[in-house]
Amino acid sequence: MGAGHGHGHGSGHAGERHRWRLAVSFGLIAAFFSVELVVGLTSGSLALLSDAGHMAADVVALGAALVATRVASRPDTTGRRTYGSYRAEVFASGLAVLLMLGVSAYVVVEALGRRGSDVAVASTPMLVVGGLGLVVNLVALLLLRGGADESLNVKGAYLEVVADTLGSVGVLVAGWLVATTGDGVWDTVVALTIGIFVAVRALVLGRQVLAVLGQHVPAGMEVEVIAADLAALEGVADVHDVHVWTLTSGMHVATAHLVAEEGQAQRVLDDARSLLRREHEISHATLQVESAASRECHELDW
Repeated sequence: MGAGHGHGHGSGHAGERHRWRLAVSFGLIAAFFSVELVVGLTSGSLALLSDAGHMAADVVALGAALVATRVASRPDTTGRRTYGSYRAEVFASGLAVLLMLGVSAYVVVEALGRRGSDVAVASTPMLVVGGLGLVVNLVALLLLRGGADESLNVKGAYLEVVADTLGSVGVLVAGWLVATTGDGVWDTVVALTIGIFVAVRALVLGRQVLAVLGQHVPAGMEVEVIAADLAALEGVADVHDVHVWTLTSGMHVATAHLVAEEGQAQRVLDDARSLLRREHEISHATLQVESAASRECHELDW
């Protein structure tokens, strides 16, 4: 029996490579949040307050994401975290989901509570702050977009800013409608729309977070295809107990038992590691090679 490990993380995991994007976005959004909160309170705009609340969630989520990428990049000194602390990024994404849902719930409750009320809303501050917020969010959006496809952590922050960008557009629309019609109900309608949109985006991200924590097969991968590719290697008599999951964004892990023909164990091990890395982007694989003549391992039933 033999064990093989394929290591190929390159210049670090995806979250660490894109940490600077999170840092710059955090600074921009944190600075703007205080402005929007003050103007929202003084103008009486629920749309501004809802967007400010979502920006507050952004500040916390981006801060948590920054901490998570730092924690994830630290080597384990305890000897007990054999896979390191990479899952910290996934937990940070989960926190972003909870914050988004919390803000959405608050906005929806506040919007419903205003039904039938004559609310006075100052439209000029809404237009000015909404325009400034749109600029800030677009800059952050461009920064985070570069890492959203590689890191679930960055993707969580990216989706937050996408929602914020639409929120800023909503504030501008609400401000224009209030200024044009003189009816503050448009502020409530837009706030309610923003809240529902944010909730939907949170649920989509939440499904991805749960898939990673549940150790599901990564999106775009099929265990049957991977097993068939391994079985097709020269010298392989059988393949069983194939497991594939995501440790953190961009880091897929696999384990498998390979039954090798007589005298082919080392060749099977090397070819299997190369195949998984080259064809399936699995850089860390733990492979157990068994002899076809004296097979010691039996396939697990779980």
